Amino acid sequence: MSAPRRTPRRRPAATVAALATALALTGTLTAARAAPAAGPGAAQPPRDPVATGYGGAVASVSPYATQAGLDVLKHGGNAVDAAVATAAALGVVEPYSAGIGGGGFFVYYNARTHKVSTIDGRESGPAAMNTNWFIDPNTGQPLSFTDAVNSGLSVGVPGTLKTWTTALNDWGTISLKKALQGGIDIASKGFVVDPTFNSFTAMNQARFSQIAPTAQLFLPNGAPPPVGSVFKNPDLANTYKLLAKDGPGLFYGGELGQEVANTSQHPPTIPNPTMNFRPGKLTAADIAGYSAPVQAPTHVNYKGLDVYSIAPPSSGGTTVGEALNILSNFDVNPGNQVQALHLYDEASKIAFADRNRWVGDANFNDVPTKQLTSKVYGKDRSCLISATSTLATPVAPGNPFAPAGGTQCPSTAPTGTSYTDTEGMSTTHLVTADKWGDVVSYTLTIEQTGGSAMTVPGRGFLLNNEMTDFDFTPLYPGVPDPNLPAAFKRPRSAMSPTIVLKDGRPFIAVGSPGGATIITTVLQILVNRLDLGMNLEQAIAAPRASQRNASSTQAEPAFLNLPEIPGLEALGETFTLAPPSGTPTPEIGAATGLEFLPNGAVEAAAEPARRGGGAAAVVHPVR
Repeated sequence: MSAPRRTPRRRPAATVAALATALALTGTLTAARAAPAAGPGAAQPPRDPVATGYGGAVASVSPYATQAGLDVLKHGGNAVDAAVATAAALGVVEPYSAGIGGGGFFVYYNARTHKVSTIDGRESGPAAMNTNWFIDPNTGQPLSFTDAVNSGLSVGVPGTLKTWTTALNDWGTISLKKALQGGIDIASKGFVVDPTFNSFTAMNQARFSQIAPTAQLFLPNGAPPPVGSVFKNPDLANTYKLLAKDGPGLFYGGELGQEVANTSQHPPTIPNPTMNFRPGKLTAADIAGYSAPVQAPTHVNYKGLDVYSIAPPSSGGTTVGEALNILSNFDVNPGNQVQALHLYDEASKIAFADRNRWVGDANFNDVPTKQLTSKVYGKDRSCLISATSTLATPVAPGNPFAPAGGTQCPSTAPTGTSYTDTEGMSTTHLVTADKWGDVVSYTLTIEQTGGSAMTVPGRGFLLNNEMTDFDFTPLYPGVPDPNLPAAFKRPRSAMSPTIVLKDGRPFIAVGSPGGATIITTVLQILVNRLDLGMNLEQAIAAPRASQRNASSTQAEPAFLNLPEIPGLEALGETFTLAPPSGTPTPEIGAATGLEFLPNGAVEAAAEPARRGGGAAAVVHPVR
């Protein structure tokens, strides 16, 4: 049963009208969409975007996945167990965004040690990878992004299964077999196809039709599964069963890993394909040698709160952290919405300039993580921002290696080199908490919606295209690029799973999909909640904009209708509609979050509308 909504906190009267406008424009106060009729054994669990209660909580984009995690909590599992179970179910119901053919980043708060730890489950490059990986040898020019994605060259060593087993071995209480059971049940019995699954299939139909096992699985009768039909994936159910029986060695060193490598090396196309799926060089040895290391998180202090996220090879923690440090030098408040949104955009712009120049795999580069997340560097960079004008783009990166406090603010900010990110808008995020106070914030992905389009024959899951997150050629001419391809290297990511502590205890956990927009989405949600008087539900639902050091800020339609837009344009801000995302209306992200309330309850929140609306649940609802 879903929980009734908690009464929103009081907020300054000046923000009420602005919040009401924003919420109405995004439809956030509407009821969750009703589920279509389902066949036997495939009934859809409740799709409630908000739940408040006790005993643990789960939020994800899918009611099936949320229910799988909730079932684990109800049977005594902890937040880590529930996170793996939720993720395994997402591999079934969100196969174009997640699965064991991909990777991700796992952030965990341990209530017994009061420590935040992370797992780097990012995909890694094959041993054969070099800086010319995406250079066409016939022309000497970089491959087009489309040609690179739809190829074995795009497939990195998957890290998701290793992330799950590392988390369960280090912090969990149940076996991999039990964690996979919910996913096995859904894959066997089927789930109800919603408009999002149907539209994501349709947007991939042309390339899916070129790969025989992908077409057979995801294009039954040569077309996307109809909305309201029941979709089953017996191959994935059997794969999960084998992993439950034999363990991760089946993948990392066993026959399943060999099949993944074979699929990359020999794309299983239909006879006489019209698209050229180039072969890759991923080997079974590459897969067998993969590890998902536990590492320290990034950390910044914002308004007395400790904000923890993921360190390189993701740029999420450094970039969100730098932007928060920049904003800490200003009075961001709900009394001046125009100025607050202007500061958010400018801080994002500056942080992205530094992200693109400095962040990559720290095992291959001297990444200045400590400097980028320092208060001193944030203050140095903040002096570029004017309350009365907008920075010209692209803003040049700063020098975090300069002496502390030594950066002098120029009268005119220098411009840098333009950069168009190509990170996939797919991905998915989940959050879990348990009755003991443990918390997980976990973002996982296969990169583009539908990944490389290649399904491992007979196994029921798609392979990632994460290697296209590398820069194909140096980003800044004549300047070292930390994100060029190399053997065993992990490409830079934007995933930003975040946990915020207040007085050493969990306060907020949040994250989002959306490629490079993940960073701005997480930042905007934090600003909405911590600075602009919104509660978590409203902070997630509010209209979004994403400034990534570009000439124009991408925005959702509802954001472009905000009353603050003329004021922002008067400051020199320009806006463009966010690109199509496979949904009827352009969207930025599909976030989920948790907030831990003063009375000991937890509020779980998901999207009320984006991607058809997410699902939140608690073990014991407030009554």
